[in-house]
Amino acid sequence: MRALQERVREFCQSELRKFKARSRPWLAQIYFHDSSVHYEVWSIGQRLSIHPQGSLEIGLHFESRNRALNQSLLDGFVRYLVEVKDELGPEWEAEKWDKGWAKVYKTIPRMTFNENYLDEVSDELARCIAALQLILQYMYP
Repeated sequence: MRALQERVREFCQSELRKFKARSRPWLAQIYFHDSSVHYEVWSIGQRLSIHPQGSLEIGLHFESRNRALNQSLLDGFVRYLVEVKDELGPEWEAEKWDKGWAKVYKTIPRMTFNENYLDEVSDELARCIAALQLILQYMYP
């Protein structure tokens, strides 16, 4: 997950490379201002996944303690979901989640993190950031 953060910088447009990042063995988070509103790659185990080998979730998470903020951001992204799907693909969704949190995300099958898979995931996250950050800045400057 640490290698993913640096690889994402390589895939991002120059103005989006100035993010902050943190990681754990099972996830990577990237954010610009508020760490509770962050882009995330999260490794979902086999037990919770529809894929036999597990999944990776890639997306934008709203995990503020302020549930109203999370809901407001979710509502805003739901209004733009058609455009998000046009830009990123039809598998992208927006929904409430645990603890009053919410997210805009997709899942992909989890594979071994070799160079090709690292590039694939990094590119997908960079595309996500490029597409969603402009909307996020409009709603949450």
